[in-house]
Amino acid sequence: MDFSCFGYHPDLESRLTFQEKWVLGKRFSEILAEIERTVGRKLPLSFGDQYQARTLDRFRRSLLPIAGVRKFISRFDHVPRCIASSSSPDRLALCLDVMNMTSLFHGRVFSASNVERGKPYPDIFLHASASIGIPPNACIVIEDSPSGVTAARAAGCTVVGLLAAGHIREDHGAYLKKAGAHYLALDYLETERIVAQLLD
Repeated sequence: MDFSCFGYHPDLESRLTFQEKWVLGKRFSEILAEIERTVGRKLPLSFGDQYQARTLDRFRRSLLPIAGVRKFISRFDHVPRCIASSSSPDRLALCLDVMNMTSLFHGRVFSASNVERGKPYPDIFLHASASIGIPPNACIVIEDSPSGVTAARAAGCTVVGLLAAGHIREDHGAYLKKAGAHYLALDYLETERIVAQLLD
C-alpha cells in the first residue's frame, strides 16, 4: 500500500481556499512556480526557504496523525507498505518523527523530489512500487489530492480517495472522484473496510 496522507496540521491546513487546493499533491518547486504565475512576479529568493522553515516549525509544535491511521497500519501490518509523497525528504522525515511513525515506514519513504516528474504524472508511484517489489496493478494507493489520484491511476494502481484530514472540504470527494478514485473513504475505519475487501 502507498500512503500519501497520514498526518495533518489542524490550524494550517484547515484554512485552505479553493485556489490553494490546486497545490495539493504538488512538489514545492511547482507550488512556488504557481504562486509566481498567480501574483505575476518572481518571489524573493529567500521566500521558499523561509516558508519551509516556518512550516516545519509549526509541524514540530502541532502536527497530528489522522485519526485511526495507527490502527489501520496495525491491522494490515503483514502487507508491504510505503509512503509515496510530493513532500520533500526532510519534510517527510520530520513529519514521521513528530508523529512517532518513522519505524513504521523505515526505508520505504519515497519523495517526488527524487523522480523526474511530480504528480499528476505516475513517476513517484512507479518508483515506489518498483522499490518495494510490488507491481503497480497490485498496489492500493491511499491518496487525498486530485493530482495524486490522477498519478496513481496513470501508474495502474487501485486508488482510495481519503477525505479524513483537516484540509478536506465538503466538495473534495467530487474532485477525487473526477480525478479517478476507485473508492472514497471518509476516515481510516472506512478505508480499512475497503482495503480488507480488496485484499480478500
